[in-house]
Amino acid sequence: MSQRKKSRSPGPAPMPALLREKIKPPVVLVLGTPAEVANVVTTLGTAEVTCYQMDRFPAERIRENLGAGITLQTAPDLWDLPAEFQTVLYLPARAGERELKIDMIEQAYHILRPHGQILVWSPYEVDSFFPTLLKKIFGRASSYALDQESVFASTREGERPRRRHEVTFQVRVNEHTSCRFVSRPGVFAYGRFDMGARAMMETVELSPGERVLDLGCGCGTNGVLAWQQVGPGGHITFVDTNCRAVALAELNARQNGVTSFDAHATTTMSELQPGSYDVVLANPPYFAQGAIARYFLEQARIFLKPQGRCYLVTKSPDEIGTMMNEIIGSVEFTLARNYFILSSG
Repeated sequence: MSQRKKSRSPGPAPMPALLREKIKPPVVLVLGTPAEVANVVTTLGTAEVTCYQMDRFPAERIRENLGAGITLQTAPDLWDLPAEFQTVLYLPARAGERELKIDMIEQAYHILRPHGQILVWSPYEVDSFFPTLLKKIFGRASSYALDQESVFASTREGERPRRRHEVTFQVRVNEHTSCRFVSRPGVFAYGRFDMGARAMMETVELSPGERVLDLGCGCGTNGVLAWQQVGPGGHITFVDTNCRAVALAELNARQNGVTSFDAHATTTMSELQPGSYDVVLANPPYFAQGAIARYFLEQARIFLKPQGRCYLVTKSPDEIGTMMNEIIGSVEFTLARNYFILSSG
């Protein structure tokens, strides 16, 4: 596993000369924060550089930083890109999701040209995770220790079958019904039904025929479970900024018999009709210190019908409850499974 001793300071570090020398175009830059991506692209120049992001939110920040000249691809999978790159440069997140790192290295193999090279720029001086992983997938790996960071390199030789990293889990709705969900790395609550979402869906009351907006849908659990109540006369809309999440929500909706739904990977929700939903369901991440909860509530106000209802799960009922009252109106609190379910309307 990665050793975090002597991690470089937060913020983009200058690109090491060794790394610049190893990069051969065309190159694809995989993930990384908007600041890190801007740092690399500015160093290399935009010619023959493609930036891959799974989530539209950081992708839009990258576009704002670098302008229209950058080639930017957002897709559920890295291997959705053509197999035409001589270099893959991967910028793994500090303390990032282990399974996503494995998935990106696996997928990188399939977008490289024969004898193309993957380079991993790790933010740790000592990192035992990537050499082992690269040897497993590429056969061998070279390691280069730098000042408070590391670079690892491997070359594609031959062919390798594609391996799809996913976990399936079951959610029981009642004694007669259960739903089965496929989840993948890089999507919220990978491999499990989030306990906060479970608490919300055990609290929510829906009526047949209602239109439901699953805001920040992840792999689609809340919308699919809502369908069990609204039935064929209702409609579910799945929305997330993460392209992989939306693809999974579509897959899980179809596999669980949802017959009326739409799904959008978007940051603006311009595809939706204001004032057209009876219910908005939201399970915002708690690490965002209320910023995403506020955004969700502001969007709920826009897209709810005049008498529509919003349900939001939180661990900070006072802060978020005040916010909901300010943005939407009256608030009721329900405690379930040690989470607070806030409802309005």
